[in-house]
Amino acid sequence: MPFYQKRGEIPNKRHIQFRDSKKNLYWEELISREGFSNIYSNVYHLNPPTGIEAVGKMNKIKIASLDEAHRHRHIKTAELNSTGDLVSSRIPLLHNSDIIISKSHVTDSMKSLYRNGCADELLFIHSGTGTFKSNFGNMHIKPGDYLIIPRGVIWQIDINEEMKVLAIESFGPIKTPDRYRNEFGQLLEHSPFSERDIITPEFSDAINDTSIEVEVKLNAGIQTYSYQYHPFDLVGWDGYYFPYIFNINDFMPITGKIHQPPPVHQTFQGRGFVICSFVPRLFDYHSESIPAPYAHSNVDSDEIIYYVEGEFMSRRGIEQGSITHHPMGLPHGPQPGKIEESIGALETNELAVMIDTFKPLNIAKSCIEIDDDKYPFSWTDK
Repeated sequence: MPFYQKRGEIPNKRHIQFRDSKKNLYWEELISREGFSNIYSNVYHLNPPTGIEAVGKMNKIKIASLDEAHRHRHIKTAELNSTGDLVSSRIPLLHNSDIIISKSHVTDSMKSLYRNGCADELLFIHSGTGTFKSNFGNMHIKPGDYLIIPRGVIWQIDINEEMKVLAIESFGPIKTPDRYRNEFGQLLEHSPFSERDIITPEFSDAINDTSIEVEVKLNAGIQTYSYQYHPFDLVGWDGYYFPYIFNINDFMPITGKIHQPPPVHQTFQGRGFVICSFVPRLFDYHSESIPAPYAHSNVDSDEIIYYVEGEFMSRRGIEQGSITHHPMGLPHGPQPGKIEESIGALETNELAVMIDTFKPLNIAKSCIEIDDDKYPFSWTDK
């Protein structure tokens, strides 16, 4: 995030001696982006963060993709057979070289620590509550939270109740939108949310245990390492690099006299994609307005919408947890009757997450049993 945070105890200068009450040196670690040329945080450990006692086997991961017709899809993720913790229950659904979109039905707390070494993560909490624990501190998670976990953060989630989570892995940084930031990185006055809405970790006491397993995700799969010391042994940290939460219900929608295009709902951006939040809002107020969106040919992007709750005014047959995929190369828009039905409506209670990718998405084989094969024909006027 482009604002500064500080937790715990830190020295008054970087890269100088920093000792405890017994004159033992703390271990400084720099966690940085793009080498030494982008945002970073300095963290201070009780023990060396570099000690590895054992290297486990690589559990290889390869997403099997469908080789099927190019068409619109309705993927009913509520029907997924998914159990386990937030990592083991994750089922990839769509992917390209910039992004992996997965769904998790989380039934267990995580027993190991986890670190994604090749991607930033955005976890959208559809339902359930728990505690996110990391080397930067802890945060309570609840429905509607976008939990942003930058690459390299070590973390674990304990659940209070079963959770449903939309998981996005990005092979580039996940940021707030350029359109809503000034040259210094501050969210602009007309942005639909501000830094006040962003929740950052609460610092917790250092854990000075020895020998713990950390699962590290790499391009080829997940590698297990046995760390000599627990990585949550921090006495302090400061900088611009840390996990954070923004809740979709804190997004203040921009509305207009006529229908506003999706970019006004943009919430995050990544390399090769954007993420938008559709939240309850008033409809357009022109005397002849049509609240339902017009038909659209997204010639440069694939559109994904994940439906959270409420009634989505332009669709029929949508359920909580549904994903619609409208690929580039085909027009899409309101289904028959929905335009006329929307005229005169004053507001919507819909809640949904939209992902537009600028490269075509591959469909994972896990979608076969939960893909509504009649959806591509739902625009025919019958």
